[in-house]
Amino acid sequence: MRLQLLSDLHLETEDFEPQPAPSAELLVLGGDIDSTWQGLARFRDWPVPVILVAGNHEFDNRELNTAWPALREHCAQLGIRLLERESAVITDRSGRRIRFVATVRWCDFNLFGERGREKAMRAAGYFMRVMRSTQHGEAFGAEAVREEALACRAWLADELARSPGDWNATVALTHFGPSLRSGDPRYGSQAGTASFCNADDDLLPLADVWIHGHLHCRHDYMAGTTRVVCNARGHARKGEADGYDGLFVVEV
Repeated sequence: MRLQLLSDLHLETEDFEPQPAPSAELLVLGGDIDSTWQGLARFRDWPVPVILVAGNHEFDNRELNTAWPALREHCAQLGIRLLERESAVITDRSGRRIRFVATVRWCDFNLFGERGREKAMRAAGYFMRVMRSTQHGEAFGAEAVREEALACRAWLADELARSPGDWNATVALTHFGPSLRSGDPRYGSQAGTASFCNADDDLLPLADVWIHGHLHCRHDYMAGTTRVVCNARGHARKGEADGYDGLFVVEV
């Protein structure tokens, strides 16, 4: 199956017009498409099916408990399939069945182990203030993010381990990066990187391909037999969109 990958378009501020890749069979949106959700309408009537995993900025200035059902309904009206702690098996043109295992997979701040967690959570304060999200009426801070992240991790581990099944290949789809190897080289291994990547390296062998976003840079590397791919655009004003290929396709 040929997958067109787009993430971190930030259409709420960026001037970018997504175009269908001619050879793609499915469009995968890896989150942070538009914090206002308005830009999602650009994918209405897309020529191939569209699936989406939400990014953290899809919840900017929102209450998570009400945002989730509202986002799901909004996507459904546009013909976009939102997946959160859900799997979907999709058949490609050749008859191969591809399983997509998807969740935001919020950051649990364990990227540098337990000893680095407290420092990582302190560093996360800035990103939480940017989001200005709430959960149960309280600020969606680092502790709450970690709780959500651990629930995502538990679901993801269980679902990826479920086999055999009636599929030919498995694609893990998360917004947050699954490994320090997906870190942004501009910033290196600093505490703030734990707000962008998780230490899910032990789960990587359970997927044939792992797609993520969140990092405003591109990645395409092998972790054992697993291909890890990120095609995030980022902000043009910071030079992050330089050389971006909006028609990038990965084959599973």
